[in-house]
Amino acid sequence: MQIKLSENFRAVFYAPFYATLALGLFKKQGLDIQLQDSPSPGSGIADMEKGLIDVVWGGPLRVIKQRDTQVTSPNDLVAFCEVAAKDPFFLVAPLQTNAFELAHLRHLKLGTVSEVPTPWLCLQQDLRDAGIDPMVLARGPERSMPENLSALARGELDVVQLFEPFVSQAVAQGVGQVVHAAHARGWTAYTTFIATQASIDKHRDAFEAMVLAIEQFSPWLQAHGTDELAKVVQPFYPDLPHSILASAMARYASAQLWSCQRAVSRAGFARLGLSMQSSGFVRHVAPYEDCIAPWAQETAGL
Repeated sequence: MQIKLSENFRAVFYAPFYATLALGLFKKQGLDIQLQDSPSPGSGIADMEKGLIDVVWGGPLRVIKQRDTQVTSPNDLVAFCEVAAKDPFFLVAPLQTNAFELAHLRHLKLGTVSEVPTPWLCLQQDLRDAGIDPMVLARGPERSMPENLSALARGELDVVQLFEPFVSQAVAQGVGQVVHAAHARGWTAYTTFIATQASIDKHRDAFEAMVLAIEQFSPWLQAHGTDELAKVVQPFYPDLPHSILASAMARYASAQLWSCQRAVSRAGFARLGLSMQSSGFVRHVAPYEDCIAPWAQETAGL
C-alpha cells in the first residue's frame, strides 16, 4: 500500500514520525510511505484537497478552523492517531535566581512564535487562566524563533517562546534557561494525522496500518532510550549536533509529550478548542465527534 504523506514542517517534536519511518515500522505493516516536503506549515492540506497528497500530519487546529469557515464537503478534514499530546513550547529567559511566574510577563518584553498560530493561541489561554490579559503584554516584533533567540542574546527581549532544538541551543550557549514549560498545563491535542473524508474512504486500510505502526514507537523508545532515538532520526536533522538533538529528545520524553496512540484525547481537543475560541481565532468549536475519525475517538468519560 503506497501512501503519499506530507510533513507539516521539519521539527524536532515530530521525531516519532521520522523514527517510525527510519525504523521500518511502516514497512512492517505493508506500507510504502512516500514522505513529501510541505512548502510551508499547513500547505500540504491544499495539496491533499487537490488529490496530490493522501494524508498529512499537523495540528487538529486545522480541522477545527476548517469546520468554522467552510461548508461540509468530501474535503472535510478529519484527524486520527494522536502523536504529540502536549504543547512542545517553552519560555526561555536569561539565568535568574527568582522563581518565574506567568504574571511576571506583565513587566517583560516577550518574543512569541510567528511561524505557526497554535503556540501563541495556547499561551494566551494560559495567561487568561492566570488572570492576565494577553493584550497588555509588551510583545516584540514578529520574528522567527532563531531571530528571537538572537534578540534574547542581545538583550532586546526578556523572554522568548521556543521549541526544541532552540531551547537546548539556548541552554548550551548560556543564553537562557527554561522558566516555563507549556506542557505543564496538561493535555493539548497538538499533532495528529489529518486526511480528508474522501481520502479516508479511499485509504482506510492503509491508515489503519499507519496507526498500528505509530503505536510501536512508544515501546521502542522505552526499550532503547532518547540517545538512541537521536541517532535514529539524526539524518532528518543533518545540521544539528548529536548533543543538541539528544538533549531535545530527552527533554520531550521527560515531558511525556508523545502519546502515539490511535485515540485523540477529548481533554486535549477541548483545551485546544478553548484556546482557539477565546482568542477569536474561531467563532465556534465543532464537536469532537465531527473532527475526529470514529475509529480514533476516545471513549466518552475517559
